[in-house]
Amino acid sequence: MQKYGSDKPDLRIPIEMQDVTPAFDGSDFKIFANMIAKDDKVRVWAIPAKTGGSRAFCDRMNSWAQGEGQPGLGYIFFRDGEGAGPLAKNIGEERTAQIKQQLGLEDGDAVFFCAGVPRAFADFAGCARNRIGEELDLIDRDQFAFCWIVDFPMYEETDDGKIDFSHNPFSMPQGGMEALESQDPLAVLGYQYDIVCNGVELSSGAIRNHKPEIMLKAFEIAGYDDAVVEKEFGGMLNAFRYGAPPHGGIAPGVDRIVMLLAGQENLREVVAFPMNQQAEDLLMQAPGNVSNAQLRELHIRLNLPKEEGGKESD
Repeated sequence: MQKYGSDKPDLRIPIEMQDVTPAFDGSDFKIFANMIAKDDKVRVWAIPAKTGGSRAFCDRMNSWAQGEGQPGLGYIFFRDGEGAGPLAKNIGEERTAQIKQQLGLEDGDAVFFCAGVPRAFADFAGCARNRIGEELDLIDRDQFAFCWIVDFPMYEETDDGKIDFSHNPFSMPQGGMEALESQDPLAVLGYQYDIVCNGVELSSGAIRNHKPEIMLKAFEIAGYDDAVVEKEFGGMLNAFRYGAPPHGGIAPGVDRIVMLLAGQENLREVVAFPMNQQAEDLLMQAPGNVSNAQLRELHIRLNLPKEEGGKESD
């Protein structure tokens, strides 16, 4: 996430973000410096933009960010051996040179910055990375860039400070019971994995938890007591108690693979019966009306909202 701002990165874009918080800590750029001083969770991420070193491009990216609901997108661009722009003037030559060296930038390049608690801005940073790659034509469109995404965190901290599952609660934690009992929950990893290609998640899988005592402990950490787990998932727990074998797998998205092979960007272009944004299949005219006879046969009674005048809608 810190490199790409996404757990399904498009690796055709040769951009890796880096943490440059020390360069702004205590600097004269008070917006970032004050944020860092008030909260030790605040980080500053730098998004390098090779060949993007012009004020026109930087201003265009800043306007794009504002159109995305952000206050802006701070930047430095490099020319004549030094950094240019308001932000470079605020932090000074030494800190600007530090950033330039860390990111391996040269004259004619630029760098953009996101600041805050990473969980809150990571998605936007990932979108900015993709946008820079598109705008500067940095994407190698003649390849399929595959990668495995592994070591997903088992838990995450919610906005109100509670611990909750970050992905599938039925995955086996790496390290089993020992990890759940001895590690910080936010450091526990799950046996979860994805296959990603060109920024598209093609397959998702996991090794499943098959031990009832580990399942109960995993839910306890997320705030669910044994009685709740027994009530909601008692059938699964009892099956485990009879001795379920270790099991896992992965589910390939064939339609997504076809989409990439066909050079399309939308699944609706490659599936037989695409649905619109209202989840309607216009070709099959679905969903459609159900007759009262069909409802009676299935013992279903509808409770539809009434139209004006007191009559139930069809």
